[in-house]
Amino acid sequence: MADANPPSPLNPEECRPPTLEDVVRLCRALNHAHALYIVVGGFAMRAAGFLRSTMDVDLLIETSPQNEQRVIEAMMTLPDGAVREMKPGDVEKFEVVRVADEILVDLMKSGCGIKYAEAAQHIIWREVEGIRIPFASPQLLWRMKQTHREKDIPDRLFLRKLLQEEAGSQGVHESDSGFGIFRQWVRRLFHGGPK
Repeated sequence: MADANPPSPLNPEECRPPTLEDVVRLCRALNHAHALYIVVGGFAMRAAGFLRSTMDVDLLIETSPQNEQRVIEAMMTLPDGAVREMKPGDVEKFEVVRVADEILVDLMKSGCGIKYAEAAQHIIWREVEGIRIPFASPQLLWRMKQTHREKDIPDRLFLRKLLQEEAGSQGVHESDSGFGIFRQWVRRLFHGGPK
């Protein structure tokens, strides 16, 4: 007879790759809990237009104990309840907490030194299946992908092209979306413009 309560996969290799439906369900629960979070990493790259696979859901969260508690409550909706081993303050203390449930979720204090308060100024809200989801903007992703990890190279190449096109597009004004200074920097970096 099958076990009605199978053990939780605590090993990341035992998690299945997340789907968009998983992200929507998780974000619905996070929104319902009023958690402060931003989808970064692979799913944010997909939202920017780069369709690639990912093995986890990366969330940059605000790390006050109250918000970490809201995140924990929302993640209890995941099938295996693996987040029950986490307590408020863990992300603040350990920088990254990997929750290996049916899907793998990385809760992050910062990405390349960028914490939630700064990153929250560069969110792109997208509605997916009726759920509003805060994704990292391409500009924020560019800053967060400045790593030595080989797997970030394709993301940087895509973002570089996207930001070049955005900076060179007609009708873009320096004050649009508050990224005027960033656009000037992109032009200097990629086009050798004045410094």
